[in-house]
Amino acid sequence: MRKKLEKPFSMLEKRRLMAEKMIEDMIKNMREMQKEFEKKISEYTEALPEKPTLDLIETDEKLIIKTDLPGVKKEDINIELTEDSITITADFKEEIEVEEANYVKKERRYGEARRELKLPAKIKVDEAKATFEDGVLTVELPKVEVKKKHTLKVE
Repeated sequence: MRKKLEKPFSMLEKRRLMAEKMIEDMIKNMREMQKEFEKKISEYTEALPEKPTLDLIETDEKLIIKTDLPGVKKEDINIELTEDSITITADFKEEIEVEEANYVKKERRYGEARRELKLPAKIKVDEAKATFEDGVLTVELPKVEVKKKHTLKVE
């Protein structure tokens, strides 16, 4: 009787070990796929420039946007306006000085960078002004409604 009980247990043990091995193999394969996926995402995002950083300043009369665009020429900047939004697009062009250079480290990004922003107030599109100096784009957007401050006296 003892022999009959050992045989089913050894069969169960074999199946358990096979199931564990199968699960380990699946986890290993999933980790390898995840590493490959992360590598591909990294390669893709390295090729894209980051969103340009900006400051949005509001005064009573206007909105002012300052955006850092180092290394961009003003001809490579495009600004699209609506009364309540702005889209700034800049083309970061790669400078190839040496045709067959061996880069030790290459971190600068190239291509088109785009930033869209919903404005906190309606603006006069036809009166907007943009200047570009020392890699900083400054856009001045006059507001449609100038908010007047009223001082209330306490009685």
